[in-house]
Amino acid sequence: MGLFLSPFASAQKVKKTSSPVSQGQENLKPSSKPLTLVYLKHLKGNPEVRPFFDPLIADEGIKGGELGIIDNNTTGQFTGQTFSLKRIEIPLEDSLSDRFKSLLKEGHQLFLLDLNAEEQITLASLPEAAGVLLFNISSSEDRLRGADCRKNLLHILPSHAMKADALAQYLGKKRWQKWFLVTQSQPEDALYADAIRKSAKKFGAKIVADKPWSHTFDERRTPESEIPVFTQDTDYDALVVIDTERSLGDLFPYRTWLPRPVVGTSGLVPSKDYAAWLSVRAIGESATRTKSTDLQSIKSFLLGEDFALGGFKGVPLSFRSWDQQLRQPLILGAERGTVALAPIEGYLHPTNELDTLGTDQPESTCRLQ
Repeated sequence: MGLFLSPFASAQKVKKTSSPVSQGQENLKPSSKPLTLVYLKHLKGNPEVRPFFDPLIADEGIKGGELGIIDNNTTGQFTGQTFSLKRIEIPLEDSLSDRFKSLLKEGHQLFLLDLNAEEQITLASLPEAAGVLLFNISSSEDRLRGADCRKNLLHILPSHAMKADALAQYLGKKRWQKWFLVTQSQPEDALYADAIRKSAKKFGAKIVADKPWSHTFDERRTPESEIPVFTQDTDYDALVVIDTERSLGDLFPYRTWLPRPVVGTSGLVPSKDYAAWLSVRAIGESATRTKSTDLQSIKSFLLGEDFALGGFKGVPLSFRSWDQQLRQPLILGAERGTVALAPIEGYLHPTNELDTLGTDQPESTCRLQ
């Protein structure tokens, strides 16, 4: 199968960034008020079409958040702090903004957003939301970290730029610098493909073919017949297939005209659960370190230089000050194993090698507001 990005833990030994309880915290008195996080999801219409062997997971994301709460409360037994998660699913026909405003009036200040990019921008831009903290666990769109960034919105899910750079670094290490780019017709595919093109330029690769896939198979047209024709007449080192809905990518390996590796989104594992877990753990870590459940104390520590979260990826994770993206390694994997962990060795950065993935500060268009 093709090389793909997996957000889950690598087999590397995890570096301990902190112990569950800091010295002097053993005698903390229990907090008088539990800290409640809200998991907010806007239900869609018809569920997306998937192959029968890849079923839709109804509770994807929430399970990661619930696990994070269990972890936080384990530490909370020693720090005198308690955490809970409130699950809110808003029907398609209901107003997302109105329901969000009602949650704000109830006093909620910490939200995990299982929403698309436009919905996140809408909520983050509300005047009533200026004093709360929102965690993006579902959208990789680069504009949320760029021109449409917001001061109250933190990004847990890796951006398209980060994922594209991870692939580009590995392909560069292998000296596979001529790419054949294939894209599906979904809007998300176009955004990811744009990130791939930027990464190619950034790391010195060349896209020798850039073709959209528009074929549909019937009894006379099969993958075995169409894909060789689609990929012939071009010399390339790697086929980069962008198929975020995973309806096409698995068809390309072993069917190309030339014997070449297939990389991109093929086999991409959903990362919403891991992003939700990271969000909850980041809040818990900040509450533990600051010995407080006060929102401003938590936010200041989250975005400060002393914040370091153990995410089971081998290095401490932290937020970038310029766009509030969680910097983190990205795992490049095949069907049953890890191929590499990006940043790839040899790609250097003056302050933090994790910032070789995605938009670095000098390139950022984010002006936090």
